[in-house]
Amino acid sequence: MQKTVDSCNILIADDQVDVLKALRLLLRPEGYEMTTASSVDEIVEAVNNNDFDVVLMDLNYIRGETSGRQGLDLLKRIRQIDESLPVVVMTAWSSIELAVDAMRCGARDFIQKPWKNERLLSVLQTQIELGRALRESRKLSQEIDYLKDAGRKRLIAESPAMRPVLETIAKVGPSDANVLITGENGCGKGVVAQTLHAASLRKNRSLLTVNAASVPESVFESELFGHVAGAFTDAKTDRMGRFKLADGGTLFLDEIAAVPVNLQSKLLRVLENGEFEPIGSSRTCRVSVRILSATNADLDEEVAAGRFRQDLLYRLNTVCIYVPPLRKRPEDIPLLANHFLQEYVTKYRKAINGFREEAFKALMDYSWPGNVRQLDHAIERAVLMAQNPLLGPADLGLQPENTNGPHFENMTLDQIERWAVRRAFDRHDGDISKTAQALGLSRAALYRRLEKHQIE
Repeated sequence: MQKTVDSCNILIADDQVDVLKALRLLLRPEGYEMTTASSVDEIVEAVNNNDFDVVLMDLNYIRGETSGRQGLDLLKRIRQIDESLPVVVMTAWSSIELAVDAMRCGARDFIQKPWKNERLLSVLQTQIELGRALRESRKLSQEIDYLKDAGRKRLIAESPAMRPVLETIAKVGPSDANVLITGENGCGKGVVAQTLHAASLRKNRSLLTVNAASVPESVFESELFGHVAGAFTDAKTDRMGRFKLADGGTLFLDEIAAVPVNLQSKLLRVLENGEFEPIGSSRTCRVSVRILSATNADLDEEVAAGRFRQDLLYRLNTVCIYVPPLRKRPEDIPLLANHFLQEYVTKYRKAINGFREEAFKALMDYSWPGNVRQLDHAIERAVLMAQNPLLGPADLGLQPENTNGPHFENMTLDQIERWAVRRAFDRHDGDISKTAQALGLSRAALYRRLEKHQIE
């Protein structure tokens, strides 16, 4: 007969020698590793000292006893030791009510004596698979609970849309795999990067961040790789680059699509073999750095347009994590809002206890085009401006959304661009950096568009 389950460890508990012998003869050819016990003390000791996939146990351990009380008490003790351990009870035809009581006490299934071999094997296989799935699920939940609090900023994610993000972090966090994090501006890509680092074996070393969009192209190479004194006009002293500073730790390259094309080959080299030369030096440096990167751009389109090397993309996206926008994870809005409220109440020492019901409704009804970052700023503003112990809708300062929207089909590309820039500029109160981030532009590119469209 073909094995039903691989590498399974089963505890068989019965006070009748002939029953134990019969079960051995049945289960050994199926590939089970078996431990037998014939008393309550032996069973408890075995469960305490071993990892079993399933327990198959009788309910009576005193000759002539048929009430099963001893077995039910034993079942409760096993559940206290390991509540995820599947227990299948064996009972005679005349004691079905006892089997029902056993199920109420935590047994997963029962086998009637005398048993049918096919039924017994099927029940054991099913319970082993279910038990393993339950343990794996609980292990993953524990890892996810840890990961939510592991980063410097807490990753708050209870919604179904965020479950794939958490599961991927749990799987790849402890590795050294390069991870590309994608998603809209403000959705939390940086927090995901911090959580990945906190889950890694490098968590006790540095996590350094470089925002490629904010570093001028003229100093980008020096920022990443450093330089030696005299390498160029303003190089008065040696400078250590981010790769050297992050040696042994993690380097987070935000806005990776903004890396200048002429420097992408040098970045590719250090990703492939950990080697680079500082500007002006002939000495090769070697580093061990894990690379996390993030972008809101479509890198496949950037590759097709010749602005991004395809081989560099392959090196960066060993694993890709997509972070959904806040509007796709509404279940997280109340959790995030309360988290930010507590953070800013503490920071600004304000006597605010929570939200009015209308404020929560306003939070849930809003589309959050700026995602988690916008929610964060809205709560901070509300805490600063509020005069009452409960935040109301007016405190949040959310602008009414234009549900009609512009008629794009009647607009030119220039008109659409001007509308998008103007709307982002207004939404962020004229803040250049925030507006540029929201539009996926560098500050220089945003200034060019402001000048082009005569937006003050």
